[in-house]
Amino acid sequence: MVTLNGAKALVKTLEKQGVKVIFGISGGAVLDICDALADSSIRTILTRHEQCAAHSADGYARASGQVGVCMATSGPGATNLVTGIATAYMDSSPVVAFTGQVPRRLIGRDAFQEADIIGITCPITKHNFMVERASDIPLIVEKAFHVASSGRPGPVLVDIPKDVQIESADVDFEGGSKTTFRQTNYTPHPLQVKRAVELLAAAEKPMIIAGGGVIASNASQELLAVAELLMAPVATTLMGKGAIPENHPLATGLLGMHGTVASNKLIQEADVVLAVGMRFSDRTTGKMDEFCPDAKIIHIDIDAAEIGKNIEADVPIVADAKKALQEIYKLLQAKIAKKERTTLMAKIKEFKEQLEEKANCESELKPPRLMFEIRQLLPEDAIITTEVGQNQMWAAIYLKVYKPRTFISSGGLGTMGFGFPASLGAKVAHPEVPVVDIAGDGSFIMTEQDLATSVEENIPVTVVVLNNSVLGMVAQWQRLFYNRRYFAVNLGRVPDFVKLAEAYGAQGFRVQTLEEFSSAFKKAIRSEVTTVIDVPISPEENVLPMVPPGKGLKWMIWE
Repeated sequence: MVTLNGAKALVKTLEKQGVKVIFGISGGAVLDICDALADSSIRTILTRHEQCAAHSADGYARASGQVGVCMATSGPGATNLVTGIATAYMDSSPVVAFTGQVPRRLIGRDAFQEADIIGITCPITKHNFMVERASDIPLIVEKAFHVASSGRPGPVLVDIPKDVQIESADVDFEGGSKTTFRQTNYTPHPLQVKRAVELLAAAEKPMIIAGGGVIASNASQELLAVAELLMAPVATTLMGKGAIPENHPLATGLLGMHGTVASNKLIQEADVVLAVGMRFSDRTTGKMDEFCPDAKIIHIDIDAAEIGKNIEADVPIVADAKKALQEIYKLLQAKIAKKERTTLMAKIKEFKEQLEEKANCESELKPPRLMFEIRQLLPEDAIITTEVGQNQMWAAIYLKVYKPRTFISSGGLGTMGFGFPASLGAKVAHPEVPVVDIAGDGSFIMTEQDLATSVEENIPVTVVVLNNSVLGMVAQWQRLFYNRRYFAVNLGRVPDFVKLAEAYGAQGFRVQTLEEFSSAFKKAIRSEVTTVIDVPISPEENVLPMVPPGKGLKWMIWE
């Protein structure tokens, strides 16, 4: 037992959890925590908005595989975290958010800067805690980190009233480690594995869909082993991008609304689909009752609630993706020899060459060509983050990713403004590699104030702004499906992104040709300060391929 106040108990517990960095903003309700952090080895990064603190913690978590941590004061500080917490929840990212709260005696009395953050975040967290006694802090924090990182990862919120931070108590830092948390068995049921193997072994046209669960469970090698044994094409969801190297002959790219021709066509021909760590989102399946109507579906997911929620599975397997794929491979290897699918491989190669030809034939500085250029200029382990909208889909379709945790994007919530603060978190996690945010002007404007964070905290990243002066994806939908009736999408030509970057002490370039872009990009990834590259593009540019909303994948628009 050690006698400490709640704030010091919290910081010591975080140190015992191995926390190296916290993203956040101080305030009255967390001043005692800040005071304790001042004597800690934990790096505290002062963001310029609490939403950015949550996104940065999320980016850190996705890039590192560790729990990301953020902090905000009570009331508006806490509510400003909500979008970032919801983003992490939808994409199963392990984040622990700490919020200050008014003193216990004032809770429920509409005190200054009081907000019921527990009630507000209940639907968007795996769990949340209100700390009632300083002595409870070590156990609660240990539980929070366990819940955030175990099973299907996700965010957890810990709300700490100000008087709990101040009060002294006898604190047992070993008590939590003695507690046995409820463990769930994520080993696959052998009968279900056997059924899956029988289907896969007999399949003439098997196909694999890799989701974010493959990356979360570090199962990329197991996925590749199964795919190569079956010679089965592998499509990915947006969250699964990077689960298989996209230069691999079996990798067919993104599946769904903006999926590649290879993925969207081959999935319709499949007789058995092995879906791993994905939730059959509407953006992946298109019209659900038209998705693979003739295929047997094997669905592996660690979260039983996802099985059968959107697409009925013929063989459901509730398990950790890594364990399930290991068992499937073991039985498959004993049952079949490596398949030879010469015609299929030729078809995949042809589809992929058509995609590259379409992008590379552009003589102007167009987004698909730009994505290929960026890939050529970056090392394989560079990290790409994206904003949301056209920029996100151009990157998802055309920018190849070779390693897990090197493509970070807001999938489920589709949060504009996510990519830039997430890039800062990713850079803190991996300062040794270049980190690039593929942005649209609309998204970047939402969180550009954290250029100040990147400069003051010495976190150099590169932001490529595809600047079409409109809310690009909304404009595309209005162009294609609303008879070009544009409304509330025109952003104009402000701000000047070069001057904006320079105002913050960052570096800015505006480019007009591919050669100018390449020169600026090379300087940017070597720079010791953040660089913003403004790339003016036409507001008439469309992201293609595209499946119209409410349609099946067979209705894909290519031209």
